[in-house]
Amino acid sequence: MELRTLRYFVTVAEESHFGRAAARLHMSQPPLSRAVKKLEADVGTPLLLRSPTGTTLTPVGRVLLEEARGLLDHADRLRERVAAAAGTARLDVGILGDSADPGAGRLAEAFRTRHPGIELRVRDTDLTDPTCGLRAGRVDVALTRGPFDETGVSVRELRSDPVGVVLRADDPLAGAGSLTRADLAKRPWFQFPPGTDPLWQGYWSGGAGEGPVVRVVRECLHAVLWSGTVGLMPLAAEGHGRSATAGPGGRRPFGHDLPPGLAVVPLAGMPPSRVLVAWNEGDTNPLVRSFVALAAAAYRVQAAAGPPGEAG
Repeated sequence: MELRTLRYFVTVAEESHFGRAAARLHMSQPPLSRAVKKLEADVGTPLLLRSPTGTTLTPVGRVLLEEARGLLDHADRLRERVAAAAGTARLDVGILGDSADPGAGRLAEAFRTRHPGIELRVRDTDLTDPTCGLRAGRVDVALTRGPFDETGVSVRELRSDPVGVVLRADDPLAGAGSLTRADLAKRPWFQFPPGTDPLWQGYWSGGAGEGPVVRVVRECLHAVLWSGTVGLMPLAAEGHGRSATAGPGGRRPFGHDLPPGLAVVPLAGMPPSRVLVAWNEGDTNPLVRSFVALAAAAYRVQAAAGPPGEAG
C-alpha cells in the first residue's frame, strides 16, 4: 500500500463523498476513484459503500481508516524529525495584524504540544494583504479573514463573525439598533492603499465619499475618532467580550477594545466575516497539513464552548 493511496482513502472517508474529497485533494474524481478501487482490490474486500448521496465505511474500512491515520501520522512525524535533524524544520505563519483571537491562542498551544521540535515564526501583516504574504512566499500558512482572491490558494473556514459599523459615539446613528449600507451611503469611509485585493476592499469599504487611507486596525479606529470616518469591523459573538463602550447590544469589534468616544452598531444584511486558515494550493508540507487540522480543532473547541460564563 502506498502512503499516497492511503491518504486518498482517508480523505474520502472523512468527506464521505468522492467529489468533495477530490476537491480537497486538488485532483479530478476519476483517478481518485480508481486509486480507491485498486486499494480495495489489494485488500480483497470493499472498504466503502457507495450511493448517489455519498459513501459510508464498511467494517473493514473503519479498521483501515484507524490504521491508516496512525501510519500517515507516523510518516509525517518521521519527515519532521529528519527535517529537524537537518536544521530545516520551520513553519512560517502569517497572521492578519492587530488580532487577539482566543482561537489563535489555543492553536499556538496545540501546535507547540504537537510539534515541540519545530521552529515557528509568526509574521504580523497589515490589512493591505489578506493572504498575509502567502502568495509572495513569505509564509507557509496564514490565519486571516476573507474575502479575497483565492486563485492558487486553499482555504478552510474556521469561524464566521457578524459585522458592525464603527462610529463616533456622538454620531446621530450611534444609537440605532442596527444599520444598513444605505444608511451610510453619503458618509466618508476609510480606504485601503492602491493594489489592495479588490474583493477585500469591496467588502470592507464603501460609501460615496473617500476617507483616510489605512493599513492597520488602529488606524481604522483613529480615522473614525478623529475624522468622523465610517468603517466596518467584525463583531464578537453575543456573550464574548462585552464592553461598556460597545454601543447598543453590548457588542464590540472582535479582539479589540474600542477607544473612548467610539461605538459599534450591527450592520444588517451584511454577509458574515469568515475567519480562514489559508495555504498555497498543492502544498504537501506535512507541517502545513497539521497546522490546518489543529486550527480546525482549536476553533471547534471555541464554538462548542459558547459564551463565557454560560452553563454547558
